[in-house]
Amino acid sequence: MTSPNGPLRVGIGGPVGSGKTALMDALCKSMRDRYSLAAITNDIYTREDSEFLTRSGALPPERIAGVETGGCPHTAIREDASINLAAIADMNAAFPDLDLVLIESGGDNLAATFSPELADITIYVIDVSAGDKIPRKGGPGITRSDLLVINKIDLAPHVGASLEVMERDSKKMRGARPFLFTNLKAGAGTAEVVTFIEKSGGLTPIDVD
Repeated sequence: MTSPNGPLRVGIGGPVGSGKTALMDALCKSMRDRYSLAAITNDIYTREDSEFLTRSGALPPERIAGVETGGCPHTAIREDASINLAAIADMNAAFPDLDLVLIESGGDNLAATFSPELADITIYVIDVSAGDKIPRKGGPGITRSDLLVINKIDLAPHVGASLEVMERDSKKMRGARPFLFTNLKAGAGTAEVVTFIEKSGGLTPIDVD
């Protein structure tokens, strides 16, 4: 059910390799039968992530857009979000019933944040393989995102990372803001992220009767 304010916009950020595209893929496949949705990816000089989503069958190709940001990818989601806002407008024109747009950021550091003009909800993805110190390093993605996703928990014993330490530090850095442990490759945690988006965004599923 489409909101009079337009589709809900969910920004997904995080370091390279943390699982942003995997989360985009999992969310599309989990939510596409209940909502009218689209996906927009940001890459610096290619459209690799959007092409991955197309190949994986996450959504029909016409519902996936790749934005080439050039230069600094953080600018396209923060200081000047016009290129992404234009992509959303194009999607909304093509699909007037759009309920949800997932926006994957380019970029690779803990300082990347989404402009409030671009994203209604922000999800930040980190992964266990980078070490259990990441949550306590802080940065806007860690401390201010609406949801922190700690991915690749299956790798913890292989890299000497403690999930207990990551949980403790995430609570300390985020206060009351929620976080989730996931293994997106195996599908673990996807349902919890979907529930968070639905509740936080007030989404109403499509009536399939």
